Amino acid sequence: MSEDNIDVKNVSTTRDKPKTHNTGGDRFNPSNRIYVRAMTGVYQKLRQKMGWLFMLLFLLIPWVPFGDRQAILLDIGNQQFNIFGTTLWPQDLTLLATIFVLGAFGLFFATTFLGRVWCGYLCPQTVWTFIFIWFEEKFEGPANKRRKQDEKPLSAELIGRKTLKHLGWLSVSLVTGLTFVGYFVPIKTLTLEFFTASTTFWTGFWVIFFSACTYGNAGWMRSIMCLHICPYARFQSVMFDKDTFIVGYDEQRGESRGPRSKKQDHKALGLGDCVDCNLCVQVCPTGIDIRDGLQYECINCGACIDACDHTMDKMNYSKGLISYTTEHKLSGQNTDIMRPKLLGYGAVLLVIAGFFMFQIASLQPMALDVLRDRAQLSRTNVEGLVENTYTLKILNKTQQPETYRLSVKGIESIEWYGKQQVTVDAGEIFDLPISLGVDPYEMEKPIVTIYFVLERESGDSKKRIETESRFIGKL
Repeated sequence: MSEDNIDVKNVSTTRDKPKTHNTGGDRFNPSNRIYVRAMTGVYQKLRQKMGWLFMLLFLLIPWVPFGDRQAILLDIGNQQFNIFGTTLWPQDLTLLATIFVLGAFGLFFATTFLGRVWCGYLCPQTVWTFIFIWFEEKFEGPANKRRKQDEKPLSAELIGRKTLKHLGWLSVSLVTGLTFVGYFVPIKTLTLEFFTASTTFWTGFWVIFFSACTYGNAGWMRSIMCLHICPYARFQSVMFDKDTFIVGYDEQRGESRGPRSKKQDHKALGLGDCVDCNLCVQVCPTGIDIRDGLQYECINCGACIDACDHTMDKMNYSKGLISYTTEHKLSGQNTDIMRPKLLGYGAVLLVIAGFFMFQIASLQPMALDVLRDRAQLSRTNVEGLVENTYTLKILNKTQQPETYRLSVKGIESIEWYGKQQVTVDAGEIFDLPISLGVDPYEMEKPIVTIYFVLERESGDSKKRIETESRFIGKL
Protein backbone atom coordinates (compact mmCIF):
# COMPACT_ATOMS: atom_id res chain seq x y z
CA MET A 1 0.00 0.00 0.00
CA SER A 2 1.39 3.41 -0.93
CA GLU A 3 2.44 5.71 1.91
CA ASP A 4 1.87 8.84 -0.18
CA ASN A 5 -0.82 11.06 1.25
CA ILE A 6 -3.64 12.28 -0.94
CA ASP A 7 -4.05 16.03 -0.84
CA VAL A 8 -7.42 17.08 0.47
CA LYS A 9 -9.08 20.12 -1.08
CA ASN A 10 -11.40 22.12 1.13
CA VAL A 11 -14.56 22.79 -0.91
CA SER A 12 -16.85 25.55 0.35
CA THR A 13 -20.55 24.72 0.43
CA THR A 14 -21.62 28.37 0.30
CA ARG A 15 -22.00 30.62 -2.70
CA ASP A 16 -20.26 33.97 -2.80
CA LYS A 17 -23.04 35.37 -4.99
CA PRO A 18 -26.36 33.75 -4.15
CA LYS A 19 -29.16 33.96 -6.65
CA THR A 20 -31.34 36.99 -6.05
CA HIS A 21 -34.51 35.60 -7.60
CA ASN A 22 -36.91 32.81 -6.76
CA THR A 23 -37.31 30.21 -9.50
CA GLY A 24 -38.94 27.52 -7.39
CA GLY A 25 -42.43 26.98 -6.05
CA ASP A 26 -45.79 27.41 -7.66
CA ARG A 27 -45.36 29.79 -10.59
CA PHE A 28 -49.10 30.59 -10.51
CA ASN A 29 -48.94 31.69 -6.86
CA PRO A 30 -48.89 35.54 -6.75
CA SER A 31 -45.93 35.43 -4.34
CA ASN A 32 -43.83 33.57 -6.92
CA ARG A 33 -45.20 35.12 -10.09
CA ILE A 34 -42.81 37.21 -12.20
CA TYR A 35 -43.79 40.89 -12.13
CA VAL A 36 -41.85 42.48 -14.99
CA ARG A 37 -40.84 46.07 -14.36
CA ALA A 38 -41.20 48.50 -17.27
CA MET A 39 -37.95 49.79 -18.72
CA THR A 40 -37.00 52.09 -21.56
CA GLY A 41 -33.74 52.19 -23.43
CA VAL A 42 -32.04 51.63 -26.76
CA TYR A 43 -32.73 47.90 -26.98
CA GLN A 44 -36.27 48.14 -25.65
CA LYS A 45 -37.12 50.79 -28.25
CA LEU A 46 -35.62 48.57 -30.96
CA ARG A 47 -37.56 45.55 -29.65
CA GLN A 48 -40.82 47.51 -29.54
CA LYS A 49 -40.40 48.90 -33.06
CA MET A 50 -39.58 45.49 -34.50
CA GLY A 51 -42.46 43.91 -32.58
CA TRP A 52 -44.98 46.48 -33.80
CA LEU A 53 -43.71 46.22 -37.38
CA PHE A 54 -44.22 42.46 -37.58
CA MET A 55 -47.42 42.66 -35.55
CA LEU A 56 -48.90 45.14 -38.04
CA LEU A 57 -47.75 42.99 -40.96
CA PHE A 58 -49.43 39.97 -39.37
CA LEU A 59 -52.69 41.89 -38.85
CA LEU A 60 -52.84 43.73 -42.19
CA ILE A 61 -51.61 41.19 -44.77
CA PRO A 62 -54.88 39.16 -44.84
CA TRP A 63 -56.78 42.37 -45.62
CA VAL A 64 -54.60 43.28 -48.62
CA PRO A 65 -56.58 42.58 -51.83
CA PHE A 66 -54.98 41.07 -54.93
CA GLY A 67 -57.31 40.69 -57.87
CA ASP A 68 -60.57 39.11 -56.79
CA ARG A 69 -59.17 37.63 -53.54
CA GLN A 70 -56.85 38.49 -50.66
CA ALA A 71 -53.13 38.58 -51.32
CA ILE A 72 -52.31 35.54 -49.18
CA LEU A 73 -54.90 32.79 -48.78
CA LEU A 74 -53.79 29.29 -47.77
CA ASP A 75 -56.92 27.44 -48.84
CA ILE A 76 -56.36 23.98 -47.37
CA GLY A 77 -59.88 22.79 -48.25
CA ASN A 78 -59.31 23.32 -51.98
CA GLN A 79 -55.60 22.44 -51.71
CA GLN A 80 -54.55 25.85 -53.03
CA PHE A 81 -51.98 28.20 -51.53
CA ASN A 82 -52.56 31.61 -53.11
CA ILE A 83 -49.61 33.93 -52.59
CA PHE A 84 -50.19 37.20 -54.46
CA GLY A 85 -50.26 36.28 -58.17
CA THR A 86 -49.08 32.67 -57.73
CA THR A 87 -51.11 29.63 -56.74
CA LEU A 88 -49.20 26.71 -55.24
CA TRP A 89 -50.70 23.24 -55.41
CA PRO A 90 -49.84 20.01 -53.55
CA GLN A 91 -47.29 19.15 -56.24
CA ASP A 92 -45.48 22.40 -55.33
CA LEU A 93 -45.07 21.44 -51.67
CA THR A 94 -41.34 20.99 -52.21
CA LEU A 95 -41.23 24.78 -52.50
CA LEU A 96 -42.95 25.16 -49.13
CA ALA A 97 -40.62 22.56 -47.64
CA THR A 98 -37.64 24.56 -48.92
CA ILE A 99 -39.03 27.68 -47.21
CA PHE A 100 -39.19 25.83 -43.88
CA VAL A 101 -35.66 24.44 -44.28
CA LEU A 102 -34.42 27.92 -45.24
CA GLY A 103 -36.06 29.37 -42.13
CA ALA A 104 -34.56 26.66 -39.92
CA PHE A 105 -31.00 27.22 -41.12
CA GLY A 106 -31.53 30.98 -40.95
CA LEU A 107 -32.43 30.50 -37.29
CA PHE A 108 -29.39 28.26 -36.73
CA PHE A 109 -27.11 30.89 -38.29
CA ALA A 110 -28.61 33.76 -36.26
CA THR A 111 -28.42 31.73 -33.02
CA THR A 112 -24.78 30.79 -33.53
CA PHE A 113 -23.92 34.43 -34.25
CA LEU A 114 -26.25 36.42 -31.96
CA GLY A 115 -27.73 33.92 -29.50
CA ARG A 116 -31.47 33.90 -28.81
CA VAL A 117 -32.25 37.19 -30.58
CA TRP A 118 -35.24 35.50 -32.23
CA CYS A 119 -36.74 34.91 -28.78
CA GLY A 120 -36.06 38.42 -27.55
CA TYR A 121 -37.14 40.46 -30.56
CA LEU A 122 -39.32 38.51 -33.00
CA CYS A 123 -40.89 35.49 -31.30
CA PRO A 124 -44.71 35.87 -31.19
CA GLN A 125 -44.71 34.63 -27.59
CA THR A 126 -42.45 37.51 -26.57
CA VAL A 127 -44.30 40.13 -28.64
CA TRP A 128 -47.72 39.17 -27.31
CA THR A 129 -46.42 38.82 -23.73
CA PHE A 130 -45.13 42.40 -23.70
CA ILE A 131 -48.46 43.60 -25.16
CA PHE A 132 -50.29 41.86 -22.33
CA ILE A 133 -47.86 43.33 -19.75
CA TRP A 134 -48.68 46.76 -21.18
CA PHE A 135 -52.36 46.16 -20.29
CA GLU A 136 -51.29 45.17 -16.77
CA GLU A 137 -49.33 48.37 -16.32
CA LYS A 138 -52.15 50.55 -17.62
CA PHE A 139 -54.91 49.04 -15.48
CA GLU A 140 -53.07 47.75 -12.38
CA GLY A 141 -49.99 49.94 -12.15
CA PRO A 142 -46.23 49.29 -12.03
CA ALA A 143 -44.71 45.95 -11.05
CA ASN A 144 -44.19 46.78 -7.36
CA LYS A 145 -47.76 48.01 -7.02
CA ARG A 146 -49.12 44.89 -8.74
CA ARG A 147 -47.14 42.63 -6.42
CA LYS A 148 -48.43 44.39 -3.29
CA GLN A 149 -52.02 44.38 -4.59
CA ASP A 150 -51.94 40.64 -5.27
CA GLU A 151 -50.74 39.98 -1.71
CA LYS A 152 -53.84 41.70 -0.28
CA PRO A 153 -57.49 40.60 -0.40
CA LEU A 154 -59.35 41.61 -3.53
CA SER A 155 -61.17 44.94 -3.33
CA ALA A 156 -63.99 46.17 -5.57
CA GLU A 157 -61.63 48.63 -7.26
CA LEU A 158 -59.01 45.96 -7.94
CA ILE A 159 -61.66 43.58 -9.30
CA GLY A 160 -62.73 46.33 -11.71
CA ARG A 161 -59.15 46.97 -12.80
CA LYS A 162 -58.48 43.27 -13.31
CA THR A 163 -61.72 42.91 -15.26
CA LEU A 164 -60.67 45.71 -17.63
CA LYS A 165 -57.24 44.08 -18.00
CA HIS A 166 -58.72 40.71 -18.91
CA LEU A 167 -61.16 42.34 -21.35
CA GLY A 168 -58.13 43.92 -23.04
CA TRP A 169 -56.37 40.54 -23.11
CA LEU A 170 -59.45 38.85 -24.56
CA SER A 171 -59.84 41.54 -27.23
CA VAL A 172 -56.24 41.14 -28.39
CA SER A 173 -56.62 37.34 -28.29
CA LEU A 174 -59.80 37.42 -30.38
CA VAL A 175 -58.23 39.69 -33.00
CA THR A 176 -55.23 37.34 -33.08
CA GLY A 177 -57.40 34.25 -33.51
CA LEU A 178 -59.49 35.84 -36.27
CA THR A 179 -56.40 37.08 -38.10
CA PHE A 180 -54.62 33.73 -37.93
CA VAL A 181 -57.63 31.80 -39.24
CA GLY A 182 -58.03 34.59 -41.83
CA TYR A 183 -54.90 33.31 -43.55
CA PHE A 184 -56.78 30.07 -44.30
CA VAL A 185 -60.36 31.36 -44.78
CA PRO A 186 -61.28 34.61 -46.60
CA ILE A 187 -61.01 37.08 -43.74
CA LYS A 188 -63.80 39.45 -44.79
CA THR A 189 -66.31 36.62 -44.93
CA LEU A 190 -64.87 35.11 -41.76
CA THR A 191 -65.20 38.33 -39.75
CA LEU A 192 -68.77 38.96 -40.90
CA GLU A 193 -69.90 35.39 -40.27
CA PHE A 194 -68.15 35.13 -36.89
CA PHE A 195 -69.75 38.23 -35.42
CA THR A 196 -73.15 37.26 -36.83
CA ALA A 197 -72.78 33.70 -35.45
CA SER A 198 -73.26 32.21 -38.93
CA THR A 199 -69.83 30.63 -39.38
CA THR A 200 -69.37 26.88 -39.70
CA PHE A 201 -68.64 24.89 -36.55
CA TRP A 202 -65.01 24.10 -37.36
CA THR A 203 -64.17 27.63 -38.50
CA GLY A 204 -65.62 29.07 -35.31
CA PHE A 205 -63.88 26.39 -33.25
CA TRP A 206 -60.44 27.28 -34.62
CA VAL A 207 -60.98 31.01 -34.04
CA ILE A 208 -61.91 30.34 -30.41
CA PHE A 209 -59.10 27.78 -30.03
CA PHE A 210 -56.34 30.13 -31.21
CA SER A 211 -57.83 32.99 -29.20
CA ALA A 212 -57.74 30.81 -26.07
CA CYS A 213 -54.14 29.79 -26.84
CA THR A 214 -53.09 33.44 -27.15
CA TYR A 215 -54.90 34.37 -23.92
CA GLY A 216 -53.37 31.46 -21.99
CA ASN A 217 -49.84 31.72 -23.40
CA ALA A 218 -49.33 35.49 -23.23
CA GLY A 219 -51.54 36.17 -20.22
CA TRP A 220 -50.84 33.29 -17.85
CA MET A 221 -48.04 30.98 -18.98
CA ARG A 222 -45.60 33.56 -20.35
CA SER A 223 -42.09 32.52 -19.31
CA ILE A 224 -43.30 28.94 -18.71
CA MET A 225 -43.58 28.62 -22.49
CA CYS A 226 -40.00 29.87 -22.91
CA LEU A 227 -38.51 27.78 -20.11
CA HIS A 228 -40.36 24.48 -20.19
CA ILE A 229 -42.42 24.04 -23.39
CA CYS A 230 -40.63 25.70 -26.33
CA PRO A 231 -38.19 23.15 -27.84
CA TYR A 232 -35.95 25.93 -29.12
CA ALA A 233 -35.03 26.81 -25.52
CA ARG A 234 -33.64 23.30 -25.11
CA PHE A 235 -31.68 22.71 -28.29
CA GLN A 236 -30.40 26.26 -28.91
CA SER A 237 -27.56 25.72 -26.43
CA VAL A 238 -25.89 23.21 -28.76
CA MET A 239 -25.43 26.03 -31.29
CA PHE A 240 -23.72 28.30 -28.77
CA ASP A 241 -19.97 28.56 -28.45
CA LYS A 242 -17.66 30.96 -26.64
CA ASP A 243 -17.79 33.37 -29.60
CA THR A 244 -21.60 33.62 -29.70
CA PHE A 245 -22.90 37.07 -28.78
CA ILE A 246 -24.92 36.78 -25.58
CA VAL A 247 -26.18 39.11 -22.88
CA GLY A 248 -23.32 38.94 -20.37
CA TYR A 249 -22.28 40.52 -17.09
CA ASP A 250 -18.69 41.75 -16.73
CA GLU A 251 -17.83 40.09 -13.43
CA GLN A 252 -14.29 41.47 -13.24
CA ARG A 253 -15.61 45.00 -13.48
CA GLY A 254 -18.76 44.56 -11.40
CA GLU A 255 -17.55 42.58 -8.38
CA SER A 256 -17.64 42.95 -5.51
CA ARG A 257 -21.13 44.35 -5.80
CA GLY A 258 -22.83 46.47 -3.16
CA PRO A 259 -24.69 49.72 -2.48
CA ARG A 260 -22.81 52.99 -2.13
CA SER A 261 -23.32 56.74 -2.34
CA LYS A 262 -22.83 58.43 -5.67
CA LYS A 263 -20.21 60.70 -4.05
CA GLN A 264 -18.19 57.86 -2.52
CA ASP A 265 -15.13 56.39 -4.19
CA HIS A 266 -16.28 52.81 -4.61
CA LYS A 267 -12.78 51.65 -5.55
CA ALA A 268 -11.52 52.80 -2.17
CA LEU A 269 -14.33 50.82 -0.55
CA GLY A 270 -13.26 47.70 -2.42
CA LEU A 271 -16.42 47.62 -4.53
CA GLY A 272 -16.94 47.05 -8.23
CA ASP A 273 -19.26 49.00 -10.49
CA CYS A 274 -22.35 46.90 -9.67
CA VAL A 275 -24.44 48.73 -7.06
CA ASP A 276 -26.64 45.64 -6.51
CA CYS A 277 -29.80 47.57 -7.39
CA ASN A 278 -31.41 44.38 -8.79
CA LEU A 279 -33.01 46.31 -11.66
CA CYS A 280 -31.57 43.74 -14.08
CA VAL A 281 -33.62 41.06 -12.30
CA GLN A 282 -36.78 43.16 -12.01
CA VAL A 283 -36.99 43.91 -15.74
CA CYS A 284 -36.21 40.34 -16.90
CA PRO A 285 -39.31 38.67 -18.44
CA THR A 286 -38.03 35.21 -17.42
CA GLY A 287 -37.03 36.27 -13.88
CA ILE A 288 -33.34 35.35 -14.00
CA ASP A 289 -30.30 37.17 -12.63
CA ILE A 290 -27.87 37.65 -15.49
CA ARG A 291 -25.08 38.15 -12.93
CA ASP A 292 -25.24 34.41 -12.19
CA GLY A 293 -23.73 33.73 -15.62
CA LEU A 294 -25.01 32.34 -18.91
CA GLN A 295 -28.40 30.63 -18.51
CA TYR A 296 -30.62 28.98 -21.10
CA GLU A 297 -33.61 30.96 -19.77
CA CYS A 298 -32.12 34.23 -21.11
CA ILE A 299 -33.95 35.31 -24.27
CA ASN A 300 -31.46 38.07 -25.23
CA CYS A 301 -34.12 40.82 -25.10
CA GLY A 302 -31.61 43.34 -23.72
CA ALA A 303 -33.92 44.64 -20.96
CA CYS A 304 -31.25 44.09 -18.32
CA ILE A 305 -28.72 45.98 -20.48
CA ASP A 306 -30.99 49.05 -20.64
CA ALA A 307 -31.68 48.83 -16.89
CA CYS A 308 -27.99 48.56 -16.02
CA ASP A 309 -27.00 51.37 -18.41
CA HIS A 310 -29.67 53.54 -16.74
CA THR A 311 -28.08 52.91 -13.33
CA MET A 312 -24.56 53.49 -14.67
CA ASP A 313 -25.68 56.87 -16.02
CA LYS A 314 -27.02 57.86 -12.61
CA MET A 315 -23.76 56.84 -10.93
CA ASN A 316 -21.61 58.51 -13.62
CA TYR A 317 -20.01 55.15 -14.44
CA SER A 318 -19.29 53.99 -17.96
CA LYS A 319 -21.99 51.86 -19.60
CA GLY A 320 -21.57 48.25 -20.65
CA LEU A 321 -21.40 46.47 -17.29
CA ILE A 322 -24.08 44.25 -18.83
CA SER A 323 -23.86 44.13 -22.63
CA TYR A 324 -24.08 42.02 -25.76
CA THR A 325 -20.73 40.28 -25.58
CA THR A 326 -19.09 36.85 -25.83
CA GLU A 327 -17.63 34.49 -23.27
CA HIS A 328 -14.21 34.92 -24.84
CA LYS A 329 -14.42 38.69 -24.53
CA LEU A 330 -15.55 38.45 -20.89
CA SER A 331 -12.50 36.30 -20.13
CA GLY A 332 -10.17 38.83 -21.81
CA GLN A 333 -9.69 36.95 -25.09
CA ASN A 334 -10.47 37.97 -28.67
CA THR A 335 -13.77 37.08 -30.28
CA ASP A 336 -13.49 35.02 -33.46
CA ILE A 337 -16.48 35.91 -35.62
CA MET A 338 -15.50 34.06 -38.81
CA ARG A 339 -15.32 30.60 -37.25
CA PRO A 340 -15.94 27.26 -39.02
CA LYS A 341 -19.36 26.55 -37.48
CA LEU A 342 -20.76 29.94 -38.41
CA LEU A 343 -19.27 29.74 -41.90
CA GLY A 344 -20.75 26.25 -42.30
CA TYR A 345 -24.24 27.41 -41.39
CA GLY A 346 -23.81 30.39 -43.71
CA ALA A 347 -22.71 28.20 -46.61
CA VAL A 348 -25.64 25.82 -46.18
CA LEU A 349 -27.97 28.82 -45.93
CA LEU A 350 -26.66 30.22 -49.21
CA VAL A 351 -27.04 26.86 -50.95
CA ILE A 352 -30.64 26.46 -49.78
CA ALA A 353 -31.41 30.08 -50.73
CA GLY A 354 -29.97 29.45 -54.20
CA PHE A 355 -32.05 26.30 -54.57
CA PHE A 356 -35.12 28.22 -53.44
CA MET A 357 -34.51 30.94 -56.05
CA PHE A 358 -34.05 28.25 -58.70
CA GLN A 359 -37.40 26.71 -57.70
CA ILE A 360 -39.07 30.12 -57.93
CA ALA A 361 -37.54 30.80 -61.35
CA SER A 362 -38.58 27.40 -62.71
CA LEU A 363 -42.09 27.52 -61.24
CA GLN A 364 -44.61 27.05 -64.04
CA PRO A 365 -47.99 28.85 -64.00
CA MET A 366 -49.69 25.72 -65.33
CA ALA A 367 -49.42 21.95 -65.13
CA LEU A 368 -50.34 19.03 -67.40
CA ASP A 369 -51.01 15.44 -66.37
CA VAL A 370 -51.72 12.71 -68.92
CA LEU A 371 -53.79 9.61 -68.11
CA ARG A 372 -53.99 6.77 -70.65
CA ASP A 373 -57.13 4.69 -71.03
CA ARG A 374 -55.99 1.46 -69.40
CA ALA A 375 -59.21 -0.39 -70.14
CA GLN A 376 -58.27 -0.59 -73.83
CA LEU A 377 -54.62 -0.22 -74.78
CA SER A 378 -55.38 0.49 -78.45
CA ARG A 379 -58.03 -0.01 -81.12
CA THR A 380 -58.34 0.34 -84.89
CA ASN A 381 -60.77 3.06 -86.01
CA VAL A 382 -62.82 3.23 -89.24
CA GLU A 383 -59.94 4.93 -91.05
CA GLY A 384 -57.62 2.02 -90.33
CA LEU A 385 -55.52 4.02 -87.89
CA VAL A 386 -54.37 2.68 -84.54
CA GLU A 387 -56.07 4.84 -81.91
CA ASN A 388 -55.14 5.51 -78.28
CA THR A 389 -57.36 7.41 -75.83
CA TYR A 390 -56.10 9.84 -73.18
CA THR A 391 -57.47 12.22 -70.56
CA LEU A 392 -55.46 15.45 -70.28
CA LYS A 393 -55.69 17.24 -66.94
CA ILE A 394 -54.81 20.92 -67.38
CA LEU A 395 -54.20 22.92 -64.22
CA ASN A 396 -54.28 26.72 -64.29
CA LYS A 397 -52.14 27.89 -61.36
CA THR A 398 -52.71 31.58 -62.00
CA GLN A 399 -55.50 33.72 -60.61
CA GLN A 400 -57.01 34.68 -63.96
CA PRO A 401 -58.47 32.66 -66.88
CA GLU A 402 -55.91 31.38 -69.37
CA THR A 403 -56.12 30.01 -72.92
CA TYR A 404 -53.92 27.06 -73.82
CA ARG A 405 -52.98 25.30 -77.06
CA LEU A 406 -52.20 21.57 -77.09
CA SER A 407 -50.09 19.51 -79.46
CA VAL A 408 -48.13 16.25 -79.49
CA LYS A 409 -44.72 15.22 -80.80
CA GLY A 410 -42.78 11.96 -81.07
CA ILE A 411 -44.43 10.50 -84.19
CA GLU A 412 -44.25 12.22 -87.57
CA SER A 413 -47.83 11.75 -88.82
CA ILE A 414 -50.43 11.68 -86.08
CA GLU A 415 -54.12 12.57 -86.04
CA TRP A 416 -55.59 14.50 -83.08
CA TYR A 417 -59.26 13.84 -82.24
CA GLY A 418 -60.62 16.48 -79.87
CA LYS A 419 -60.05 20.09 -78.87
CA GLN A 420 -56.58 21.56 -79.22
CA GLN A 421 -57.36 24.95 -77.70
CA VAL A 422 -59.12 25.37 -74.36
CA THR A 423 -59.77 28.17 -71.86
CA VAL A 424 -59.32 27.25 -68.20
CA ASP A 425 -60.61 29.37 -65.31
CA ALA A 426 -58.34 30.57 -62.51
CA GLY A 427 -57.31 27.75 -60.21
CA GLU A 428 -59.33 25.18 -62.19
CA ILE A 429 -58.37 21.63 -63.17
CA PHE A 430 -59.77 21.06 -66.67
CA ASP A 431 -60.31 17.46 -67.89
CA LEU A 432 -59.95 17.09 -71.65
CA PRO A 433 -60.59 13.64 -73.23
CA ILE A 434 -58.78 13.22 -76.58
CA SER A 435 -57.67 10.42 -78.93
CA LEU A 436 -54.63 10.04 -81.15
CA GLY A 437 -54.53 8.05 -84.40
CA VAL A 438 -51.42 6.72 -86.17
CA ASP A 439 -50.93 4.71 -89.38
CA PRO A 440 -49.62 1.32 -88.17
CA TYR A 441 -47.12 1.21 -91.10
CA GLU A 442 -45.43 4.39 -89.73
CA MET A 443 -44.70 2.84 -86.35
CA GLU A 444 -41.20 1.38 -86.10
CA LYS A 445 -41.89 -0.13 -82.65
CA PRO A 446 -45.07 -1.35 -80.97
CA ILE A 447 -44.63 1.18 -78.14
CA VAL A 448 -43.46 4.71 -78.90
CA THR A 449 -42.63 7.52 -76.46
CA ILE A 450 -44.59 10.69 -77.21
CA TYR A 451 -44.75 14.14 -75.59
CA PHE A 452 -47.85 16.24 -75.05
CA VAL A 453 -47.08 19.96 -75.32
CA LEU A 454 -49.05 22.64 -73.45
CA GLU A 455 -48.51 26.29 -74.40
CA ARG A 456 -50.06 29.38 -72.85
CA GLU A 457 -51.31 31.84 -75.46
CA SER A 458 -52.75 34.60 -73.27
CA GLY A 459 -50.68 37.05 -71.25
CA ASP A 460 -47.49 38.94 -72.03
CA SER A 461 -45.23 35.89 -72.18
CA LYS A 462 -45.73 32.39 -73.50
CA LYS A 463 -45.02 29.39 -71.32
CA ARG A 464 -44.50 25.86 -72.55
CA ILE A 465 -44.39 22.51 -70.75
CA GLU A 466 -44.07 18.93 -72.02
CA THR A 467 -45.40 15.75 -70.42
CA GLU A 468 -44.21 12.30 -71.44
CA SER A 469 -46.56 9.45 -72.29
CA ARG A 470 -46.73 6.30 -74.47
CA PHE A 471 -48.51 5.41 -77.71
CA ILE A 472 -49.22 1.70 -78.06
CA GLY A 473 -49.68 0.15 -81.49
CA LYS A 474 -50.79 -3.36 -82.44
CA LEU A 475 -49.11 -5.83 -80.13
